[in-house]
Amino acid sequence: MATEKRYGKMATEEFLLENGNIKMLSKERHGRTAHNMSSSSLRKKSDRALVSKIQFGCLRSFLSNLQEVLLGTKLAILFLAIPCAIVAQYRNFQRPWIFALSLLGLTPLAERVSFLTEQIAFFTGPTVGGLLNATCGNATELIIAILALSKNKVDVVKYSLLGSILSNLLLVLGTSLFCGGIANISKEQKFDRKQADVNSLLLLLGLLCHVLPLMFKFAGKSPELTAIGTLQLSRASCFVMLTAYIAYLIFQLWTHRQLFEAQEDEADDDVVSDDETPVIGFWSGFIWLVLMTCVVALLSEYVVATIEAASDSWGLSVSFISVILLPIVGNAAEHAGAIIFAFKNKLDISLGVALGSATQIAMFVVPLSVIVSWIMGIDMDLDLNLLETSSLALSIILTAIALQDGTSHYIKGLVLLLAYVVIGACFFVYRSPNSAGPANVLRV
Repeated sequence: MATEKRYGKMATEEFLLENGNIKMLSKERHGRTAHNMSSSSLRKKSDRALVSKIQFGCLRSFLSNLQEVLLGTKLAILFLAIPCAIVAQYRNFQRPWIFALSLLGLTPLAERVSFLTEQIAFFTGPTVGGLLNATCGNATELIIAILALSKNKVDVVKYSLLGSILSNLLLVLGTSLFCGGIANISKEQKFDRKQADVNSLLLLLGLLCHVLPLMFKFAGKSPELTAIGTLQLSRASCFVMLTAYIAYLIFQLWTHRQLFEAQEDEADDDVVSDDETPVIGFWSGFIWLVLMTCVVALLSEYVVATIEAASDSWGLSVSFISVILLPIVGNAAEHAGAIIFAFKNKLDISLGVALGSATQIAMFVVPLSVIVSWIMGIDMDLDLNLLETSSLALSIILTAIALQDGTSHYIKGLVLLLAYVVIGACFFVYRSPNSAGPANVLRV
């Protein structure tokens, strides 16, 4: 009987595939990463009953895509902040309002970019889709960095990227481990150490590339004499970091792909089959991805242009806003997804989101920003202040220690969260001597 059922299922799948229906694609053809699973937790299924009654095919297709892209997320209400930010900019509202509205508008856009890259991956295959997701996974941070560099705000770039790494390692991972430990307090939570070990190694390599320029500066007689050497060492280190990141992509997408694919339970089969069905076409997804990226660039430009005004108005330093507020609000959707899966005792997905994002920023976005600044004729290096480098080093070491045994409980999460609170308090009270300048740009 079981044999007949198995052959019947195989015949059905073969029939559907022969007729061009890709709904029954196997998991092997479209392995889902932790980022895909995390983002899907914030999506909601759209009701197409009303749209399907429209007789005109083009209009029906457009409205269907519009419904899926704009209303297919639980964060759809935050899309209202986007036109409000644009109106506030052109009506010359107070700049702190523009900053706040732009920051809120970026929150659903990050999740929608992830959704669109996953939709495109159905048509390009898992490898190209994985590369696209690796490139666009932290598009918001990369766009903000490039726009800030264009305005010569090097320190805003350094602080925002540092804050993204810290928030992923301490805030997101800490909250996930803490909430997962509380929700499953009677169980021993376990996760696959292999993925965590790979990410920890890459983060430690990135830390080495930050520490050496700092030590090089202190090894000289004066910072002025070692400035050129520090810049050259930083640029050389960036190529090393990018080489390591390319090797990491090969490791993740080809040679050891099984380590990074999210493990799905049988209870989630119905959800998985829905998620593995594309809801928009390839060209529709591509056009929407370009439009979403343009909107991200527009709001990022508003954020970069108004961050100093928000700092002065709210009485917060640019360092605190860049290190704490920008990463929390900008990546809120991804962070929420990681925490939701921690509640469900799926720590591999939560770790994949937190560690994967931190690794991508440290080994891809940071060195790419340095190289882009080099092309633009701006001197940006990897030399952070002693305070910033120490915060980064202790965060990476603390995270590596917490994940070394492959098990978790709420105390580990609580320690990571408290470490983030202490670092946040440090940047809250920290004032750079150069922050009193006309542009309120901090010297890192």
